[in-house]
Amino acid sequence: MQYLPNILFLIALVVGIGYFTINIRKVIRNIKLGKKTDTSGNTSERWGNVARIALGQSKMVVRPVSGLLHIIVYVGFIVINIEVLEIIIDGLFGTHRVLSVIGPAYDYLIAIFEILALLVFIGVIFFWTRRNIQKIRRFWAREITSWPKNDANYILYFEMVLMILFITMNAADLQLQQMGAAHYTEAGMFPVSQYVAPLFEGLSEGSLIIIERTAWWLHILGILVFLNYLYFSKHLHIILAFPNVYFGKVVPQGKFKNLEAVTNEVKLMMDPNADPFAAPPEGAETPAKFGASDVMDLSQVQLLNAYTCTECGRCTSECPANQTGKKLSPRKIMMDTRDRLEEVGKNISENGEFKPDGKQLLDDYILREELWACTTCNACVEACPVSIDPLSIIMDMRQYLVMEQSAAPTELNVAMTNIENNGAPWPYNQMDRLNWKNEA
Repeated sequence: MQYLPNILFLIALVVGIGYFTINIRKVIRNIKLGKKTDTSGNTSERWGNVARIALGQSKMVVRPVSGLLHIIVYVGFIVINIEVLEIIIDGLFGTHRVLSVIGPAYDYLIAIFEILALLVFIGVIFFWTRRNIQKIRRFWAREITSWPKNDANYILYFEMVLMILFITMNAADLQLQQMGAAHYTEAGMFPVSQYVAPLFEGLSEGSLIIIERTAWWLHILGILVFLNYLYFSKHLHIILAFPNVYFGKVVPQGKFKNLEAVTNEVKLMMDPNADPFAAPPEGAETPAKFGASDVMDLSQVQLLNAYTCTECGRCTSECPANQTGKKLSPRKIMMDTRDRLEEVGKNISENGEFKPDGKQLLDDYILREELWACTTCNACVEACPVSIDPLSIIMDMRQYLVMEQSAAPTELNVAMTNIENNGAPWPYNQMDRLNWKNEA
């Protein structure tokens, strides 16, 4: 019985980390359904982006108030969870505040944890108020249905409860230290919980131990539950933001990728000495499909983008098409891509391989009206705090519509026909192009 708590802790740890590992493997498998892209090179620039954007949160502070509070919550939550290392050691070996052996530095470490815990709690209250009291428009868009709305609140409640448990655990621990209870070594400074500790005055040692142990167990179990909840939540970006930023675009945002097969065809047409009947060069690969109609047609980076989306809505709030009442929402593009990818992943898990389900990303999730509303201005890409690129998905799906289905809007077909016939998008013969100057 002496080692029962340690055994139970080990079981909880193995189950929590094991289930998390299983789900992360599903995410990796689903991302690998996409096409491989060359992300080699520009290593120093990529790591610089990780340091500046993912770690430094440089894009968050564009909106100073929410950006600063996000940094506090982000830094606080990460730093406070350094304490998880101590909890794991104590849980496995039955020790208590094992890291107190580092001396006075431990006191300052606990003090920093507590101050950050208070700041995190205040920040979370602020974020909850913005969502549920102020009801900021981007948090109440049409794609933010019951689950995304509840998911955001669940995370905030999680963080509030974890911070309360952390302070409660320390407050009870402080009281036990002052009583000289066995096993409760005097260690740590408690600038926040010292004001909570008086609530426990008059309680017996046994009652205080029950409170401290209950808070300790709920705190660590809450962290394990939170860890596993990430897979089902938009907060998976806590983990994926770093690789997503690393693999993000390092070329000018306005530069679009060209299909090699199409480029070679245009070069052939422009070369007066080329033989139009010559066979394609040896080794030339013609794409089996132009553009994308489903998630398997997208790149692995685009699928990583979908899993990394924070649903913050900054992209949609900056989108000029959305601002003028069009159906396009870049956030919805990413959410739809992730939902379809999850659907495909479940299909594979159930059948061992993907069995056609009569659905695809185009039409069943993303409407053509949404795709053609995009102005390709890159505002959504610029606004994203974790380097997500909704525009690349929109352009790939447009390419499919134009090159595979000849389903471009009438206005675009007219412009392309004019370019083909007149060398310009206007319906004027090349010989008449300069007539305007005669009328000036």
